[in-house]
Amino acid sequence: MINKKKTPMRKCVGCNEMKEKSSLLRVVKTPEGAFLIDKSGRANGRGAYLCQDVACLRLAMKNKGLERSLKCKMPEDIVEQLEQEMD
Repeated sequence: MINKKKTPMRKCVGCNEMKEKSSLLRVVKTPEGAFLIDKSGRANGRGAYLCQDVACLRLAMKNKGLERSLKCKMPEDIVEQLEQEMD
């Protein structure tokens, strides 16, 4: 009998689709209030996952999914940084 490891799944706050954790981008609000793009997936703080697609980011901003997940208002400079990261 071969044991297969389960692949961690997370939901994109833009398109609301379940995808593999490794294919998503994690945005973190640290306890100090700073925002990070977490490449390792292990940074401390409140996190939200997004597809690596600008359309998903725009959808998440439109339906306020990113703000709801992080429980705060998203600064414009962080949104611009995310767009550059996805291009």
